Amino acid sequence: MISACILAKNSQRSIAATLASLSRLNEVILLDTGSTDQTLAIARTFPNVVVHQVVFSRFGLLRNQAALMAKNNWILAIDSDEVLSTPLQNEILSLALDQNAVYEINFHNYYNGKRIVGCGWHPEKHIRLYNRRSNRFSDSLIHEGVLINGLQVKRLTHSILHTPYGSISDFLLKMQLYSDLFAQENRGLRSSSFAKALAHASAAFFKSYVLKYGILMGKEGAIISFYNANMAFYKYLKLTEANQNIP
Repeated sequence: MISACILAKNSQRSIAATLASLSRLNEVILLDTGSTDQTLAIARTFPNVVVHQVVFSRFGLLRNQAALMAKNNWILAIDSDEVLSTPLQNEILSLALDQNAVYEINFHNYYNGKRIVGCGWHPEKHIRLYNRRSNRFSDSLIHEGVLINGLQVKRLTHSILHTPYGSISDFLLKMQLYSDLFAQENRGLRSSSFAKALAHASAAFFKSYVLKYGILMGKEGAIISFYNANMAFYKYLKLTEANQNIP
């Protein structure tokens, strides 16, 4: 059997669809890091969901904490803005799970109801199904991933449907959080300056809009590319500030 493990905070926009796509699993562990909206109320309407409220630390540590709370050894890690497509649900439930393997899943990413195949959003794949007895997530503050530990990586055929941003406010909230975490994680380890922040922002926009074909995605491609540029700019500005404050 498989337990799904979710990290969530203020996810009322998407959590119902996520949990509905997991309704065929016998257990879903939801770690909430401080929701003030209807996330918890919605989650508690699903009989297979067990809610735990915790303080945010590192993404990797929280994913491992959630896995330890599960009653099954096979763990499906999923975010609160991701939905298992029906074909993927069927595929996962029909797997003859191999303890010598981890399972990689393709992602289809959406914004404004449009599937985004530019801006670096496609192709995208992540290892999300693993056995906790032999695997775990890295303890990274951000950009955590399942440690392969020499096991075979098997890719599933069908996809997770991912809608990371429902509004411009979602972009700004994520930029604030991830730029803070980037500066925290790299303080004293990387050099930075205003000039470097400008250079990273310019490079991020060019890569997203031109090299990664964001220009073909219309208005959505432009919004995402400007967001990528601003994310890079403020990450390195905050890192500059953090480095200056080292005793």
